[in-house]
Amino acid sequence: MAARIEYKSREDMRVMARAGLVVERALAAAEAAAVVGATTKDVNDAAAEVIDAAGATSNFLGYHGFPAVACVSINEEIVHGIPGERVIADGDVVSVDCGAIVDGWHGDSARSFVVGQASEVDRKLVEATRRSMWAGIAALATATRLDDVSAAIEDVADAAGLFPLEGYVGHGIGTAMHQAPDVMNYRTRGRHPRVKPGMCVAIEPMLVRGTGDSHVLDDHWTVVSADGSRGAHWEHSIAIHEDGIWVLTATDGGAAGLAAHGVVPVAP
Repeated sequence: MAARIEYKSREDMRVMARAGLVVERALAAAEAAAVVGATTKDVNDAAAEVIDAAGATSNFLGYHGFPAVACVSINEEIVHGIPGERVIADGDVVSVDCGAIVDGWHGDSARSFVVGQASEVDRKLVEATRRSMWAGIAALATATRLDDVSAAIEDVADAAGLFPLEGYVGHGIGTAMHQAPDVMNYRTRGRHPRVKPGMCVAIEPMLVRGTGDSHVLDDHWTVVSADGSRGAHWEHSIAIHEDGIWVLTATDGGAAGLAAHGVVPVAP
């Protein structure tokens, strides 16, 4: 039997937005800390400081034993990288994923960027992954079922010659960080959940230049591309209510990212 979807009230969504804005600030601090010569631990610590200062709680730290506040992944490490002593080099693609809990409600977001001098192929990789996320979010505004979102993400990936990471998906979010329903980053067969007011989902494409195949390192967390290709990861948490959608992890509700798609977010 499929897992039950948790539907939220508008007040629930407003609290989730508070958590989401903590995550937005934490990611901004993490990106600012990700300079040439810094370690991935430095990046994690910058995010942790923001979460602590806000009086929020990290939802990553201790999650199934995860030992840090943020996932910090570099180049061929696509997602779930454990922060440590790895030093960031000029031209590295860095992906940071983190979350926070406020009054029992979760926020979750991720971004990728190139540190220092970016090659053209890496710049296009990061930008195409970001665009695929916004295409998926825009599709959510008018979607009947969640596979409309998946199709929009895959279409951008295909046009850019990139491949979604197989087996890794977006998800519902609310009183837990990971809930039903799954939000696929590529088309799949079968009947997908209807999009309904009260749903909150995290849309998070992970795109790679290689085949989309991967394996997990011996640390049991870090997911690397099978062929060593670089990848990127973008994520936002979004609320769906009777009057529209709102990106919970963006101060403007997603207005800037959605403008190209003709979608105007509406606060819950």
